[in-house]
Amino acid sequence: MSDTVVLAYSGGLDTSVAIRWLKEERNMDVIAFTVDIGNVADLGAIRQKALDVGAIKALVVDARETFIQSYVFPALQADAVYEAQYPLATALGRPLIAQLLVETARKEGAAAVAHGCTGKGNDQVRMDVSVAALAPELKVLAPARDWNMTREQTILYAQTHHIPVPITRTSPYSIDENLWGRSIECGILEDPWHEPPSDVFAWTRALEATPDEPCYLEIEFFEGVPIALDNEKEDGVRLVTRVHELAAEHGVGRIDHVENRLVGIKSREIYEAPAATVLLKAHQALEALVLTKEQLRFKSKVASEYADLVYNGLWFTGLRQDLTAYVGSTQRYVSGTARLKLFKGNCHVVGRKSPYSLYDYSLATYDKGDAFDQSDSPGFIRIWGLPVRTQARSQSLFHQKDQC
Repeated sequence: MSDTVVLAYSGGLDTSVAIRWLKEERNMDVIAFTVDIGNVADLGAIRQKALDVGAIKALVVDARETFIQSYVFPALQADAVYEAQYPLATALGRPLIAQLLVETARKEGAAAVAHGCTGKGNDQVRMDVSVAALAPELKVLAPARDWNMTREQTILYAQTHHIPVPITRTSPYSIDENLWGRSIECGILEDPWHEPPSDVFAWTRALEATPDEPCYLEIEFFEGVPIALDNEKEDGVRLVTRVHELAAEHGVGRIDHVENRLVGIKSREIYEAPAATVLLKAHQALEALVLTKEQLRFKSKVASEYADLVYNGLWFTGLRQDLTAYVGSTQRYVSGTARLKLFKGNCHVVGRKSPYSLYDYSLATYDKGDAFDQSDSPGFIRIWGLPVRTQARSQSLFHQKDQC
């Protein structure tokens, strides 16, 4: 008797092979479930492919708006970037896929769900832990973790079983993409000394092919969420898509990162994140204008913690909810506009304004209109330096050679 499993299906190498493998090796009927978060060009085509490979049913869902509003924008408000480089595109997509996978398994009466994650990556943790948090009664299968095939053997399996996949031995990259970014690994990229070949990049232009004139854009935020581009109101998906197109044209958003995986190994990852790069810089520029020094300092710690939680697959936890509540409080006055310049792979903030700005021209200027009373400074300095002078009188902390 055959059991039913709902497989998170991307149409790539591992999930395509998984449909046939689960049938042959586990005697299971596979329902392929595809979630579009900006990674599916043709939902109809990917559905048909799943059926052709052997799925008994193929379901597809467009979750792009949910992804942007409920996952990407909260992470943007938090300024969540893993190890100061990775904007967490794939990591943010996994909990949403897991949530929808669980809902589908319950609706279809399946006793198990499955995914195409390997046993060396972070995604297996994100998927397994997310499913456990939402539906501990469901069994989680990971064929690519169990079948013990190398990358080349998996490609050979696909070819032997006439499974069409967009990967060959000469182009062995493992790729994941969504609206927030594109992740590329494997092949020549596994040698961190080698410069990524040009065929790795599919979104961003090479510098020599970018325009010779800069592009300026203005992004308006309301409570930390981008709502307009160049004075045109947009929904989340459309705004991210438009920023992506402009930034990619100017070569913005390429990231070459040797990162620390959750499973304990270092991995060389290439990312393309045009929209994320621009929107994060715009958001941080606006925060710098409206938050106090103390708020910014503490929020940077929260941002790091938030990024770690997302990267480590702990989206569905109380701590993530707690941090989200704090982040929400910090965003009450993060409303206004940031102006950015895109040119030859670079993204620079060149202007920012907000009705809640803490920047006071009369205090900052050195010219006419200066309202800062400089006569207050000597007294402030005496009090500020009191502990230093007290310690200097009582303790000799520095030798003469250290005083230079």
